[in-house]
Amino acid sequence: MNSLFLRMGGRVQDWAPVFKVLSVLWLVLALFMVLPWAVLVIEGEPDATAFGLSIAIVLSAVALIWLATMNVRIALKPWQMFVLTTLSWVTISGFASLPLVLAASRLSFTNAVFESVSAITTTGSTILEGIDSLSDGLKLWRGIMQWLGGIGIIVMGIAILPFLKVGGMRLFHTESSDWSDKVMPRTGGIAKATLGIYCGFTFAAMVAYWLGGMAPLDAVVHAMTSLATGGFANSDASFGAYADSPHLLWMGSLFMLAGALPFVLYIRFLRGARLALWRDQQVQGLLLLLAVVILVLTGWRMWLGTPPFEALTHVAFNVISVVTTTGYASDDYSAWGALAVVAFFYLTFVGGCSGSTSGGMKIFRFQVAAILLRNQLRFLIHAHGVFASRYNNQPLTDDITRGVVAFSFFFFLTIAGLALGLAMMGLDFTTALSGAATAVANVGPGLGDIIGPAGNFAPLPEAAKWLLCVGMLLGRLEILTVLVLLTPMFWRQ
Repeated sequence: MNSLFLRMGGRVQDWAPVFKVLSVLWLVLALFMVLPWAVLVIEGEPDATAFGLSIAIVLSAVALIWLATMNVRIALKPWQMFVLTTLSWVTISGFASLPLVLAASRLSFTNAVFESVSAITTTGSTILEGIDSLSDGLKLWRGIMQWLGGIGIIVMGIAILPFLKVGGMRLFHTESSDWSDKVMPRTGGIAKATLGIYCGFTFAAMVAYWLGGMAPLDAVVHAMTSLATGGFANSDASFGAYADSPHLLWMGSLFMLAGALPFVLYIRFLRGARLALWRDQQVQGLLLLLAVVILVLTGWRMWLGTPPFEALTHVAFNVISVVTTTGYASDDYSAWGALAVVAFFYLTFVGGCSGSTSGGMKIFRFQVAAILLRNQLRFLIHAHGVFASRYNNQPLTDDITRGVVAFSFFFFLTIAGLALGLAMMGLDFTTALSGAATAVANVGPGLGDIIGPAGNFAPLPEAAKWLLCVGMLLGRLEILTVLVLLTPMFWRQ
């Protein structure tokens, strides 16, 4: 018991490197707050004061931590990486909510935290009503939060989770994941390349949206949230504000898909491996799934009387939005009939590729599960057979399959637990189940009249919003990263 206390709170030298890294992340957040603050100052908006105070608070926290850890060497052990990963998302979400609390709109603390957690985790659920009338600074800040969350997710998926052996991510172990008790031994180059590609895609999306007819601010925000697969829009109608512009819907589909593909493969492509994307099993599986679902639902809508091109455009956009966990909506797809409602509920769980900005289960886990099922059927026929299991030309080792099975089990158990908790708060079955699913899968809109693509999360009880915040953070951190912190064994090591 004494050793547990020492690890959790008594060894200052063990926690100092963690908080030193956190202070750097907080500093980055404060620097990005300067952008909406500058916009608001130029426009003479009162929300500038809210951002000014927020920047001062965050910088004060950075200064205190930095002074206290000035002579601390940053060399993180595995257990510290687990703690840092969780604390970074929690604390950044908290600091990011400050401008929302202090702004003229005066959101309650609960609503502000919900909005910021949804943004940083790129979930895209919102409690805001009257988004069209928000100040330009707040609109920009919502986009920036999701954009920062998106690059953080990519780095976590490429460098941290494979190293921590979380949820079968060991499949994607590269030299960039060889931390060896150091913070950034070989990740410098790959991090710079990833950031460059992320910024390049974002800039391309800005230009494309602007040339497509969006106002400059709308083009900037939608570009950020498309690549981050976050889904925050500058209108209560989401991307439905551009429902009459099919070219914008198709560009949105393209950039959402770009954010859902592995960024490591983009780097390989730029380094000469031109077929890296198309030979990857994850990419092949994702594109095949999208093609099949889009064709089926397009046929369904055409059978219901929708013109072919309109049906294809809206089905493609909304299917890609849900599968990539972006959460944009160009139409209320819950009104497309029973087949569409069930299909979109299933698609909520899928997600994009590992090493992308997408949430959800990730397509590779479904593919690994299919391989395990195939081998199990073979064993039933040939009890003494030996079957080699490979994925993307890599062997499926026991630790990888254990990670996939454990993650999948806790993923659905978490959704079931959250749904039960939401139901106990008085939410109906559809709202409770789809709300839990969309939070853990980081999708955004749920199903039903309240939180469906035509609604938002504002009417939910405050306790339900806090529960959904927990679900969003658990889903973004791959669940096991957080659950391991709750085990006494972790703190005794």
